Amino acid sequence: MSTGASSGPTVALLGTGIMGAGMATNIATAGLPLTVWNRDRSKAEPLAAAGARIAGSPADAVRGADVVVAMLWDAPSVADVMAQAAPGLRPGAVWLQTSTVGVDGTQRLADLAATLGVVYLDAPVLGTKKPAEDGALVVLGSGPDDARDVVAPVLGAIAARTLWVGPAGAGSRLKLVVNAWVVTVVEGIAECLALADGLGLDPALFLEAVKGGAMDAPYVGLKARSMLAGDFTPSFTLAGAAKDAGLVVDAATTAGVDVGVLRAVRDHLARALDAGHGDLDLGATYLTHRRTGD
Repeated sequence: MSTGASSGPTVALLGTGIMGAGMATNIATAGLPLTVWNRDRSKAEPLAAAGARIAGSPADAVRGADVVVAMLWDAPSVADVMAQAAPGLRPGAVWLQTSTVGVDGTQRLADLAATLGVVYLDAPVLGTKKPAEDGALVVLGSGPDDARDVVAPVLGAIAARTLWVGPAGAGSRLKLVVNAWVVTVVEGIAECLALADGLGLDPALFLEAVKGGAMDAPYVGLKARSMLAGDFTPSFTLAGAAKDAGLVVDAATTAGVDVGVLRAVRDHLARALDAGHGDLDLGATYLTHRRTGD
């Protein structure tokens, strides 16, 4: 990535957690003028070294920004922060909403954008901490075509690929579909490893059995090895996965789609959350399946 001055848009980024910090670093490194804000200021301050200005409030962060990037927890938190940002928003600024907020949530935010007088792009991202740090996310963009050029330099900094999928809201719907697959795969890996152990086998034999075949995938090996090693350093937290699984089931129910497996996955993740594993990686669902002794 290049550094130095840029004629690109002035950017504000709200939310510098696991995903937002990497995104902000890449935006600043690309030479785009950047201001960041986080509820816990200490999580934003390291970004000053990359060239970002640290704001004391959402309104201060967005003042004069052409593009406002939101990477926050859920629809209520995004709505709350954007309401706080309202006094500083420039009319006609583009709101690049990258958080996972669900179907109802993205409609709520689109309505808020109209009230605030900004252009709404619903653009959740695929990827975890490492892709965010590497500028290798996949953006599921949706919204007005004429806003794409404005955000192109920002997307070029944070993403390996942007898939434009239709009117605002389509991105969030596709994100639910993809995350439905993610949580189903991870829960399936956890259950297969636990079942192997319960049947008196070395759980690592599951990986050997599927290795190199049609059932194998890099993500399967990555998550399974982390589970077996007891490494649950968060890249996508279990709490986040549980939240997203709830959004998936809610959306499916509204759409009249039977998702029995995903309902079970949602319930299993809720159990792991109740067990205190929310701050760990999604793979910590394995801890609720493992035998504690004979």
